[in-house]
Amino acid sequence: MDTRRILQEVEAEITKLERVADVLRGLTSGRGTPRGKREGMSAAARKKISIAQKARWAASAVKGQAVSTKPKRTMSASARRKIAAAQRARWAKTKAQQKKAA
Repeated sequence: MDTRRILQEVEAEITKLERVADVLRGLTSGRGTPRGKREGMSAAARKKISIAQKARWAASAVKGQAVSTKPKRTMSASARRKIAAAQRARWAKTKAQQKKAA
């Protein structure tokens, strides 16, 4: 292997380990901001974003009302009774198997 290449790999590994050590110490290296030191948005910026989002919600609400959606599908009473009877039968079978095992 080339000596220079080995040296570059070792230096890269050292740099990576130093970053890990800094993170573990709670320090930041590079571009990151330390915890608790973040600058917030101004009230004017928050208000501007809020107004823009409310406008998007209003636009989507208007679109949602104009487009006719499919009606919600409902199950007939007889279908519900059939499903309920089948479920009761499944539970009865399970409970019978548990009694045999006990």
